Amino acid sequence: MSTDLHRRLLAAHATTPSYPEVGATRGGGGRLPDGYAHLRRRVHLGHGPEVLERAGRYVLGWGSQLGTGFAVHPAGPAREGGTVLLRLNLPGSRWPRLVIPCRVVWTVDEPGRIGFGYGTLPGHPECGEEAFLVSMDADGEVWFEVTAFSRLSAWYARLGRPVALLCQHLAIERYLAAVAAHVR
Repeated sequence: MSTDLHRRLLAAHATTPSYPEVGATRGGGGRLPDGYAHLRRRVHLGHGPEVLERAGRYVLGWGSQLGTGFAVHPAGPAREGGTVLLRLNLPGSRWPRLVIPCRVVWTVDEPGRIGFGYGTLPGHPECGEEAFLVSMDADGEVWFEVTAFSRLSAWYARLGRPVALLCQHLAIERYLAAVAAHVR
């Protein structure tokens, strides 16, 4: 890890989430906090415990982010309380890589449900939380769901609001596609 990334990671460790409703995505289909944009999307992955396990391990290993073009530092599975830096390099852009600090605020690894939620830390272009959950229903059907509540916080995100919102929606669709492709 570069010295700059190490310095940024240490700085992110010393912060707290940039929103008060930490863990609000944990309940799955529950009510999300007011004052934010809400997003829920899910995709059917298949049937049975093998699909659940395969997709769940991929999600806990940051597969949805890695499969979308993000780099995750430090590497390793999502762990509750862990601080990570997501990095995105915009193809064809001269802009530096965007470094996005996040904290894993919950994880679940139980029969029928595997996943995690992370929240934004100071320096993130948004304020809020995203959850990535693989679950199996009573009929054995396996689903991957992304749930988010957020509002733009960085000046550049607010300035480019339509582009920032489009980027968020595209990222969510790519998360869903990455997990679905991995299971196939």
